[in-house]
Amino acid sequence: MNKKLVVRMIVMLVIVGVVLGAIVGFNIFKGQAIKKFMASRGEPPQTVSTMKVAFEEWQPSLSAVGTLRAVRGVDVAPEVAGLVSDIMIKSGAEVKAGDILLTMRADDIAAQLQSLQASARLAELNFKRSAEQLAAKAISQAQHDVDDANLKGARAAVAQQQAQLAKKTLRAPFDGRLGITKVNAGQVLNPGEVVVTLQQLDPIYINFTAPQRSLGQLKTGQIVNVTIDAFPGKVFKGTISTINPKIDVATRNVQVEAVLRNTGGALRPGMFGNVSVDTGAKQRYLTLPQTAVTYNPYGETLFVVKTGEPKDGKPVLNAQQVFVTSGPTRGDQIAIIKGLAEGTEVVTSGQLKLKNGTPLVINNKVLPANDPNAAPQEK
Repeated sequence: MNKKLVVRMIVMLVIVGVVLGAIVGFNIFKGQAIKKFMASRGEPPQTVSTMKVAFEEWQPSLSAVGTLRAVRGVDVAPEVAGLVSDIMIKSGAEVKAGDILLTMRADDIAAQLQSLQASARLAELNFKRSAEQLAAKAISQAQHDVDDANLKGARAAVAQQQAQLAKKTLRAPFDGRLGITKVNAGQVLNPGEVVVTLQQLDPIYINFTAPQRSLGQLKTGQIVNVTIDAFPGKVFKGTISTINPKIDVATRNVQVEAVLRNTGGALRPGMFGNVSVDTGAKQRYLTLPQTAVTYNPYGETLFVVKTGEPKDGKPVLNAQQVFVTSGPTRGDQIAIIKGLAEGTEVVTSGQLKLKNGTPLVINNKVLPANDPNAAPQEK
């Protein structure tokens, strides 16, 4: 091989190596420069909301959804068929026990009753004569017994006919408020056909169920607080009147009945209500909004605010993740049993973008819900 050609190839390879080395060196230098620049800038701060954790009193309670039921309620209906002759019903009116609601035509029954009453009077006269004749030994004891039986039979027939006549008059079985009726005079009613509903509204019951584990915390006379969505902000108070002695084997729940005062008649049977029963002495818990706690497979965590090294003469706030043990919840709140001290500033929202050491900017203009008695909002 030509000696000059070998020299040229060596020179060319040296030049290529120098160029490649320069390129690699420049890339390494550029990467280090960028890394140094980013390190000098630091991690950008994240905006969060915070609050200082404090103790609050918690009232242990049992919550349930119940249904209102009238103390006494019935759909009034006739026992016998008949033609309505007169109506005393006024929809929504208050009535007393025994008040006449309507009457049905009973001319034939009344006429037959008069006939039976006449027969009964005759039987009574025959019995009296029979008694006098028996005393004078003018008739046998057997004849006297026959007259006695005839009198009793006649009186029984009168009583039966009077009962049939009374069934033609529909009366209120107890005090209460009438519902809406569409019955009119001249209408033919069948046995069992509903004429009007009658409900006794004061007091009123609310029935609800409780899990069997709560049975030891319930007793008759215990105070209950009931809220109804139809009356926001109003609490109806009552007392537990009955605890079912039997547990439902399908649900393992026990049925509980409480009685409420309903003086104005605002509460109506069939409504549902949210029931709260105080079940013990008040307790003190460190309290936070539930949004502050993050649940992970390895435990429950939250971020607290720590003061870092000052920068440009200003304190730097950093996030620090801590493990906690949570307790019961109520509304939007959660109790912290372990892992926090009173007065610690805790991140309540925005923690999903945090890690240990992340700089923080605190903005509490908008705070997460923290209502102990939160309820679903209807829109």
